[in-house]
Amino acid sequence: MTEGAADGDRLDRDRGDLSDPSDRGDSGDRDGQDDRGEWRGWRAAARAALYGPGGFYRRPEGPAGHFRTSVHASPLFAGAVARLLCRVDEALGRPAVLDFVDMAAGRGELVTGVLAALPADVAARVRARAVELADRPAGLDHRIEWRTEPPERVTGLLFANEWLDNVPVDVVEVDPAGVPRLVLVREDGTERLGEPVAGDGARWLARWWPLGAGEGLRAEIGLPRDRAWAAAAGTLARGLAVAVDYAHAAGARPPFGTLTGFREGRETTPVPDGSCDITAHVALDACAAARALPGTRLLSQRDALRALDLTGDRPPLALASTDPAGYVRALADASQAAELTAPGGLGDFGWLVQPVGIPDVLAG
Repeated sequence: MTEGAADGDRLDRDRGDLSDPSDRGDSGDRDGQDDRGEWRGWRAAARAALYGPGGFYRRPEGPAGHFRTSVHASPLFAGAVARLLCRVDEALGRPAVLDFVDMAAGRGELVTGVLAALPADVAARVRARAVELADRPAGLDHRIEWRTEPPERVTGLLFANEWLDNVPVDVVEVDPAGVPRLVLVREDGTERLGEPVAGDGARWLARWWPLGAGEGLRAEIGLPRDRAWAAAAGTLARGLAVAVDYAHAAGARPPFGTLTGFREGRETTPVPDGSCDITAHVALDACAAARALPGTRLLSQRDALRALDLTGDRPPLALASTDPAGYVRALADASQAAELTAPGGLGDFGWLVQPVGIPDVLAG
């Protein structure tokens, strides 16, 4: 899931050949069209369903109407990102203008929370940019610049919370002969197998998600995400680029892929008709390699937030007798922090951290 993402194509001018006819505007089966629509690869189908006219991320209720991200779970998350921005600021030598770029800004919840949590002297120097395809929300803080693409020459922090999982990707499945083939889909979610995967898509699979010969094994080709992340992180002149998402790594890829849907707070069958979110976990290790930088790290959200002083530890019981109201507030904060760092939940999200011209500000 994401907070209303840019679809990645604007950051991915050279998509390469995934052997998907839909990228060239050809369904691959003109005779197969009926009232359920043409056959397309999942990448093209999801792109239209999420970002086309009337698409899921164009809806007025925004992503928060359908699911909770870390941003929606607690203001403590924005507070932690604000502390991260302050550390970047110090590492940069407190520049006159400090950039904060919120990729896939949704309705501006994260960037608004970060500005509110910053010390006044830092907030006064921050140039806040929200990158989002949906229209600017009414009443958004006038300090926030709303745009559809990231700015160039960023000096500060570029933060992408649950963006890459909604950069559409193609799905492949191994056929009875052991050949990985593109999965084609209609608007109602009906699937069939298409052509064998070749070109850049086949090379990506061989390196990052090699499939065995077992019939029915599935994978998602993460190449569009690699290119989208490399383009976004490439806008950083000095500072830190961070991607936070559902993730898996080489050696632990799920055998049947991760493509799924979300609607009104519940996981559902992915159907590319604009009625639901369509998401798949991210191969963050491949994204990291797409823009290889010294100091790149992959860590869990649990470890990242703990490094930013968000632990989820309960306050000492003695505080209940000396400051009952303070104890209740601290207990509530501990409960929210525990959710953000919980194993098996938000704490297992992956953080891809890439510094440019600064030391590791998350080091213990």
